Amino acid sequence: MIYSFLTSRTMAPAVVVIVVLILWQVIHGLFNLPSYILPSPFEVAEALYNFRGPIALHAASTLTTTMLGFAVGVTFGATIGVGIGTSRTLYNAFNPLMIAFNTVPKVAIVPILVVWFGTGAVPAVMTAVLSSFVPVAINLATGLATIEPEMRDVLRAVGARPRDILFKVGLPHSAPYFFAALKISIALAFVGTVISETIASDWGIGYLMISASSRFQVPLVFAGLFVVSVMGISFYAIFATLESYLTGWTARAREATFAGG
Repeated sequence: MIYSFLTSRTMAPAVVVIVVLILWQVIHGLFNLPSYILPSPFEVAEALYNFRGPIALHAASTLTTTMLGFAVGVTFGATIGVGIGTSRTLYNAFNPLMIAFNTVPKVAIVPILVVWFGTGAVPAVMTAVLSSFVPVAINLATGLATIEPEMRDVLRAVGARPRDILFKVGLPHSAPYFFAALKISIALAFVGTVISETIASDWGIGYLMISASSRFQVPLVFAGLFVVSVMGISFYAIFATLESYLTGWTARAREATFAGG
């Protein structure tokens, strides 16, 4: 009974986090590390409390920028994904290009965005867009391209139009791919925003972290990392919940697979 409680979906992550925090505190105390090298969890918590006002303001800026870029990126990526996913020729032509673009480090693009748009929120939004649209485009296109040809043939035989095939079969079939892309893209969007804020902004968690590191306020840097992680995990959980409601059959299939293993 205790084992099943500790391995439950809600408790297992909490147990892992607690164990990591304990090990972190033990290592910090065992080696007597100064806070500017590796702060303890208590020092990070203290920084979160002492700087809660500035952290909240910078977090709000990062959240707003990330959500704007993420929304644009998902819309753009979904449009491209549907376009190349419904055409085998376009899929074969553009899929390698999408993969190649996704391998480009976004930190290398930020200086170009600064030249084009100047410093501030625009480069951060654009970095979030560029970081998030590719996974959506690739996953959605893959989901549409992997519809069984026999199913397409049957639908055409009964008079279904390409639009009917897309909305009645293609998009439902691609839903698991789409939600998987959302969970990946939201993390990448936060990463892109923070990277841009460290280079070309005077607001946001990235700016807060780079400013704190220049003053050797490493506990505040870790506090910024913690806040970004919480925001990312929160949106990941939201998309996972939506996925379980809208594509429950895939979740049940995964649970059956793990149960059988």
